[in-house]
Amino acid sequence: MAIRLERVYDESGSKGYRVLVDRVWPRGISKEALAADEWLKDVAPSTQLRKDFHAGELSWDEFRRGYLAELKDHRDTLRPLAERANRETVTLLYSAKDDEHNNAVVLKQYLNMLD
Repeated sequence: MAIRLERVYDESGSKGYRVLVDRVWPRGISKEALAADEWLKDVAPSTQLRKDFHAGELSWDEFRRGYLAELKDHRDTLRPLAERANRETVTLLYSAKDDEHNNAVVLKQYLNMLD
């Protein structure tokens, strides 16, 4: 499975299918500049989960567990994306500053479990 992660504010060099996985469109970036093939805002973490994590009210492990639980409700929506990643490179686009602790990291783990 070929899934890459890319921060929307970094210089893009990615090829393949590009998917924005944030609930909110990234500030200061036009749709043309981002060049996303799809925006899966409905599979992003719930607003409350995201706010609690960014406010420091949840640890990374708590956020990860909560988001994985939410993703189970989107299995049917995400299965085609996992299947696409078996055929071509899929790049998950996110806006978080932390490259190791963000929703795209968890979503990639989940997609790998669907395989």
